[in-house]
Amino acid sequence: MKIPITILAVLVILLGGTAGGFFWWRAASAPGPYDDFAKCLGEKGLKFYGAYWCPHCLNQKKLFGKSAKYLPYIECAIPGSEELKQDCREKGVKGFPTWTGLDNWRAEGEIDLATLAERSGCALEHQAP
Repeated sequence: MKIPITILAVLVILLGGTAGGFFWWRAASAPGPYDDFAKCLGEKGLKFYGAYWCPHCLNQKKLFGKSAKYLPYIECAIPGSEELKQDCREKGVKGFPTWTGLDNWRAEGEIDLATLAERSGCALEHQAP
């Protein structure tokens, strides 16, 4: 018995889509390279003040890859405005990114991971995906 070409094509598309979806789901659910490190920064009291339109903030997040979602990030920009949110103004945030932490530590600009590890006491370990 011959299978019509349209049924065969639909089966190939469905199987390909299912396999592709599985591999996408597996990649999306894999841990990021610095999940524990990013979580630890928040646990140790560090804060990362930024703005969605700030290219340096984006660069800072890129250092963490998928782990950026665990950063102790505080959005200071009011959507559609050049004004800062009240809590950021009260904290004296003027430039982005601004990091704050223990002992009144404060730094503006992109901070490398080793410096963040030193300031926080968090272990900087790259996790395998």
